[in-house]
Amino acid sequence: MAERVLLADDHVIVRDGLKNLLLDECFEIAAEVSNGREAVESARKLHPDVAVLDISMPLLNGIDAAREIRAASPRTKSILLTMHNEEQYALEALRAGIKGYVLKTQAGVELVQAIRSILRGGFYLSPGISESVVNAALANNPVALNSLTQRERQVLQLIGEGKTNKEIALQLGMRVKTVESHRANLMKKLAVHETAGLVRHAIKIGLIQP
Repeated sequence: MAERVLLADDHVIVRDGLKNLLLDECFEIAAEVSNGREAVESARKLHPDVAVLDISMPLLNGIDAAREIRAASPRTKSILLTMHNEEQYALEALRAGIKGYVLKTQAGVELVQAIRSILRGGFYLSPGISESVVNAALANNPVALNSLTQRERQVLQLIGEGKTNKEIALQLGMRVKTVESHRANLMKKLAVHETAGLVRHAIKIGLIQP
């Protein structure tokens, strides 16, 4: 039986290219989705063998989507596609339970290799990212991408996408006052005083694209 892959990327052209690549290698495409929320829901319903996630997706970024997929479908292994080759991003991804970290510029060459590697129980990091990253992540090295909690990152991403407090509350299933509290805490923690500063930080840590 062919291994089943969930593809999550908000760019149709990218998804089509990845789909054709994987079909040529005899993988089955379980689903194609365009944002992190859809990725989590599809994984919960379909339990694919592998989820291939873009790091910057609407509504929920790839790293936090991987965390939720891990809880919703423990058998599903996640691979992150990213433009970031800095070690701190790879550390954050591995701590989220991601088994493969593939640079988008190399996806056409490396994605199939990454999928096969993680299905055998291993990890895959694009060349150029130190293997010490894996050891540091597994050893719970305290160095992290940022000091934000998962919920704070989710709120920050939606702020960066231009959502209002009411829209964020509806999306995340919380009260508007709770969103306001998160917004205030984010400004304090990040030492910014306006929404534009929050948006800049969301771009800086890869939650949204400029």
